[in-house]
Amino acid sequence: MKSFRSLYLALPLLSTLACSSEPKAPAEAVETTAAAPAVRELPSTIPEAIDSSFRNPENKQRDAFRHPAETLQFFGLQPNMKVIEILPGQGWYTEILSPLLSKNGEYIAAVTDPGSSEYMQKAVATYKDWFVKNPEVKGTIIPFVWGAPLPVAEPVDMIVTFRNVHNWMGQNKTQEIFNSFFKALKPGGVLGVVEHRGNPKVKQDPKGKSGYVNESEVIKWATKAGFKLAEKSEINANPKDTKDYKDGVWTLPPSLKKGDVDRDKYVAIGESDRMTLRFVKPEPAAKKAPKAKK
Repeated sequence: MKSFRSLYLALPLLSTLACSSEPKAPAEAVETTAAAPAVRELPSTIPEAIDSSFRNPENKQRDAFRHPAETLQFFGLQPNMKVIEILPGQGWYTEILSPLLSKNGEYIAAVTDPGSSEYMQKAVATYKDWFVKNPEVKGTIIPFVWGAPLPVAEPVDMIVTFRNVHNWMGQNKTQEIFNSFFKALKPGGVLGVVEHRGNPKVKQDPKGKSGYVNESEVIKWATKAGFKLAEKSEINANPKDTKDYKDGVWTLPPSLKKGDVDRDKYVAIGESDRMTLRFVKPEPAAKKAPKAKK
């Protein structure tokens, strides 16, 4: 059974893509196959996907903080949609989205050039290996070149990104990235954003070094790109998060950057306070019929 399609050509090309303002046209997709010891039933609903055996049990333990079912329902995800996840990392949401979309939809992961660092090389290899080990699941991997158009043949129904905006700020690419999302979506398409929410009383660090981003900044970038803010949600809010840590958001779980120093204190706070925003790409305005001549 087909497990995933990779539109990555080779590491040298990816390095070129990462330095270019315009992505090269991807080569023909390469099919990867792997044998599975047993074929598992794919989920048909969000609750089924949350509870499915495709998920790592350790990842399920974070559901109390990340609220995946409520978040995806808030975004309006449907199993027949074509969805891009931006920078899926180690695949926490991939384990939910890809099985759910494999029957009637399409899951596309936009990942960073694995040649950019040893860490990314290992991360992308591990990410791809998950598809090989789960051959019932389908997905497509495309390169995410910061600020360049997403290399998709047709507009998609939804784009989601989880806790990534602060990274783009450090490279001064945030507006260009939101612009690329707008271009890749169908009219009426949804952009779902979850991000560590900063203190609105504290001036935003333009580089986002603490990991926290003021909600107003995200709304500004999205609306400037052309999106309309449809709704906010407090699904992923955490009022215990004081957002004033010397080591930034990584002080809190799951990173716990300070190790055993005040560990119980930070574990008691839990994961960060997060904004959850749903934006919509407006439908084109209907052209007015010309006035009849008298």
